[in-house]
Amino acid sequence: MATGRSVTESGALRLSTAVAAFIGVLALTISALSGSQAILLDGLFNAIYAVVGLFTLRVGRLVVSPDDDTYPFGYGYFESMVNACKGLLMLGVAALALFNSVTALLTGGNAIAAGISIVYACLATASCVATAFALKRISRHVSSPLLEADIENWRVNALISAAVLLAFCLIPVAQALGWHAIVPYVDSWLVIAVVLLCLGVPIRVARRAILELLNRSPLPAVAEPVRAAITSALAPLPTEAIYIRMVRPGRLLYVTVHVVLEQGHPLSIAEADWWRATLDACVRRISTPVLVETLFTGDRRWAAPSAGLDPVGGGAETDGEKI
Repeated sequence: MATGRSVTESGALRLSTAVAAFIGVLALTISALSGSQAILLDGLFNAIYAVVGLFTLRVGRLVVSPDDDTYPFGYGYFESMVNACKGLLMLGVAALALFNSVTALLTGGNAIAAGISIVYACLATASCVATAFALKRISRHVSSPLLEADIENWRVNALISAAVLLAFCLIPVAQALGWHAIVPYVDSWLVIAVVLLCLGVPIRVARRAILELLNRSPLPAVAEPVRAAITSALAPLPTEAIYIRMVRPGRLLYVTVHVVLEQGHPLSIAEADWWRATLDACVRRISTPVLVETLFTGDRRWAAPSAGLDPVGGGAETDGEKI
């Protein structure tokens, strides 16, 4: 279902994709004219990001759709998958650029045309900074992991473009001072420095997304307030144990609560539904969007952690799951 938020998010993602495509095409063209490996690296980063951005637009529409028969647990994992692909692709391009730059250093460097390179770097830096600011403003009104990943990308992109601009401006200075021997090596050292300084961003984006795909529990900053709220809300019930499980694929927080009631405690369907609504409301005050499933049982074996092999034998309890 389309909402005002999803339309705003979609517009932001379209802007990001369009700017990435523009800079990518421009950089690949200028790199052929100037011979700069640094500009080629920038062009490949942006061209890949633009291609992935087309899939991001589709995923941005899917993740606000409800679950269905084909995807019974919704489309949240598509969001994590896209972010993982972005991070891994950027890592691949960075590794290739690093290899080419080291090879160039060992073979005498790489002479470039500084004039056209400086013009490109000015335009690219301005475009990246403007896009990062625009997306950041939109993110104040939109909670979107897809948008947050794009903001990180444009921050890094702006830093790369600014570093490229600075290095290219040093080439005419070096030539004027007669330091001609270092000029062929400026481009290669620039690529190496940029890759090493910015490597943490694609690693962080890919790692976070891959952990989400592996169903790792959210960070304590997200999980602990939710656990505390659920435990507090269920305090009036006579319970033997409460098992809370959480995953966060993309923006959706998925919470399953197994409540083990004391033996013989009566609980009607209407009362169970009231408790479900209560827990949903208390979690929704902390995080949204959220899906809370609450199950009541009088037998611990239907709630305790299990490998799914023998429900009668049960599974070993783990710290942090049982309250």
